[in-house]
Amino acid sequence: MKIGFIGLGAMGHPMARRLLDAGHHLVVYNRTAAKADDLVAMGAVLVETPAAVAWEVDIVFSMMFDDATTQETTFGKDGIAAGLSSKAIHVCCSTVSLAQARRLRDGHAERGQSYVSANVLGRPPAAEAGELFVMAAGSRNALDRLEPVLKCFGPHVFRIGDDPIQANLAKLSLNFMIYSTIEQMAEVFALNEKAGTDPRMIFEVMTGSFYNAPVHKNYGKLMVEHDYDYPGAPVTLGLKDVKMFMDAGGDYGVPLPYASVVRDRLLSAVSAGDADRDFVVLLERVRQESGLK
Repeated sequence: MKIGFIGLGAMGHPMARRLLDAGHHLVVYNRTAAKADDLVAMGAVLVETPAAVAWEVDIVFSMMFDDATTQETTFGKDGIAAGLSSKAIHVCCSTVSLAQARRLRDGHAERGQSYVSANVLGRPPAAEAGELFVMAAGSRNALDRLEPVLKCFGPHVFRIGDDPIQANLAKLSLNFMIYSTIEQMAEVFALNEKAGTDPRMIFEVMTGSFYNAPVHKNYGKLMVEHDYDYPGAPVTLGLKDVKMFMDAGGDYGVPLPYASVVRDRLLSAVSAGDADRDFVVLLERVRQESGLK
């Protein structure tokens, strides 16, 4: 199948590579063209605009950093919408606000174009291994057509609903659960450390008993090893996501008190100069408040 991929960052690049490995004909675009060099060496075709990608393919994926880049890539001059045929589908994998999610859904609908939101859970190593969890929302016909391709990214595709916005909200919600779990672990590690117990022992007990989900194992390991400087996702990304989650609470009239705690912790990390470090660095703010060096 002819597939396009736009946005070859930390997540987009390994996802695009998974499509190539599955034998699909791949057309790619990235603002920094050199990031596509290895994909081109594997057989991908690099083009000069998002519209040129959409023009060539049956399905075009996009994985951009934020609302602004997503909007520009989709509806700007030479954007995806300018080249997308009525038979093709745009699949946005970006983590965006609900306001942007509505702009994507409604903008494509106005043009008579097919659109699906397919957000993913997992860090870059999971993307490389094809172990992401995919949350997709859109029309049943579009999802039926997409599901075999989405399984290139991970074995389980969750169909969230008919409205693409539902996938975006699910992604923001589950990201918030990651950040709030990190806050919980940070408080537990710091308290036990102050009592003289090595956090590594608490991590061993935690993951060897009831708390052995990937979020505890993967993020907890980074925390007890103080592995902050090769970020799978930086503090700034976490802050963006939590703010969008809180905005969604405002949209639907749902109080989110824990989200305020996590937002403030992320803000304190930015103020401490940790904006570009992995968001598990939140542990250091809890340790600092506890009087630990």
